Amino acid sequence: MFNNTDWLSQVREAVVDPAREIVDPHHHLWPKPHLSYDLEELWADTQDGHKVVQTVFMECGAAYRTDGPEHLKPVGETEFVTAAAERAAKAPEKAQIAGIIAHADLRRADLDTTLDAHAAAAKGRFRGIRHAGSFDADSSALLIPGRGPAGLYADPDFRRGVARLGERGLTYDTWMYHHQLPDYAALAAAVPGTTMILDHFGTPLGVGQYAGKRAEIFAKWKDDIAAVAANRNVHAKIGGLAMPDNGFGWNGRDKPPTSDEFVEAQAPWYHHTIKVFGPERCMFESNFPVDRLSLSYRTLWNGLKKIAKAYPEAAQAAMFSGTARKVYKL
Repeated sequence: MFNNTDWLSQVREAVVDPAREIVDPHHHLWPKPHLSYDLEELWADTQDGHKVVQTVFMECGAAYRTDGPEHLKPVGETEFVTAAAERAAKAPEKAQIAGIIAHADLRRADLDTTLDAHAAAAKGRFRGIRHAGSFDADSSALLIPGRGPAGLYADPDFRRGVARLGERGLTYDTWMYHHQLPDYAALAAAVPGTTMILDHFGTPLGVGQYAGKRAEIFAKWKDDIAAVAANRNVHAKIGGLAMPDNGFGWNGRDKPPTSDEFVEAQAPWYHHTIKVFGPERCMFESNFPVDRLSLSYRTLWNGLKKIAKAYPEAAQAAMFSGTARKVYKL
């Protein structure tokens, strides 16, 4: 799925601001031969010109245990990523997997058992949980449809689980769709003691029933994201807008976009989010290898650096590394 290096190589730019230190707080790994994005493929991207020093792995349903109790099957993913992180530690000059966001069903009464197992498997790298809420009534046009049930954020058992994460000093990440932002804002208000991270701007969709409606969606999204930002326990990952389901269509082109094209198409989403959250609650993310379907790691971070140039140095340092280190205790 992600074997598109030849296509990506058609756009090869000089690296912008190569000395800028980056913590990439959102990437995935899959074991070979499943989707073939393991440590070596990650490093091929992170070592491609930008100074990426640390990363945070985000759960993606990889390498689950195939037997044993259902609630412990996701611990297999943490074991897989921990092994990759330990291999990475032998090459300290390369990007280090410094944090792991695992999966657990936050509705379960035995949640603490799963959290304990993740903590043991991660060997000091376990930082939080993503139990995604992504739900759309018609997912037929989506390349990567969400797996969340309807109404998850209002579920009392789920809210109790999110609150439990805060009690244990763990974070809650989520992937969702733009029309779910009001429900997410209500969740954030209900669990003020938990540090929450909104991934990918809330994933504004641009395919299927949402195709051709970008301006309309953006107008409502601006208000909805501001309402989310009013909850001080929420931080924003700004990135992940180059997924095919965002509808920019780059993955279907003969040639991938340049960083200037990326900035022209997406900068308004970034600037508004930074405005309502403040740089101290924003962190640039790659969402690789999913966004790799549309553009290269080098091109992406070039674009992010061009967007960031509008802000003072302290703000840039926060968004490229400081916020991620603070939120995930790296």
